[in-house]
Amino acid sequence: MPLLRMWNPQLTRPASMPKNLELKSPYDSLSRGNRIARAIGAVHQGTLRQVDTYFNVRSGRLKLREIDGEEFELIYYKRANAKTSRYSDYRIVPLTEPRSARDLFRVLFGVFVVVRKKRTLFLYQNARIHIDSVERLGTFIEFEVVVNRGKKQARALMQFLRKEFRVDPRSIVGGSYSDLLRRKA
Repeated sequence: MPLLRMWNPQLTRPASMPKNLELKSPYDSLSRGNRIARAIGAVHQGTLRQVDTYFNVRSGRLKLREIDGEEFELIYYKRANAKTSRYSDYRIVPLTEPRSARDLFRVLFGVFVVVRKKRTLFLYQNARIHIDSVERLGTFIEFEVVVNRGKKQARALMQFLRKEFRVDPRSIVGGSYSDLLRRKA
């Protein structure tokens, strides 16, 4: 029963749960995104193939992420679906037995949706820049600014990235890729 209790929405956020500021928007040119990232001095970390299996949970989102079929992590996060940059509390747990975990969570919660994407990852200061091609959805840019230098710094860095990559505030997506895929289905 402790495992099920872990996902209880009545629990308060543990002090150790990290926070980031996120923004996601459709993006018409992956090559332009790559050029801009390099021009601002972001460090290219590689291109990853990710499969995210989202599970039905009462509060927040729970997904099993497979990275290039070699790395696996369980990610829980909670955030508003606002059509602006928004804060997210999250927890990431590396897995050594991902197939067993996926089977267990399928039985416990059921699968909400599976998201497949090719992600080009850049790091810039305390931000992750994701240039994504998402199966059945198209191309997107996503910024995740880790709030480790305060919210004011995170907001300023997010504003800088939005401006440099020319993200129109009207194009910002409020939900996750899982939400977009479910709406499309």
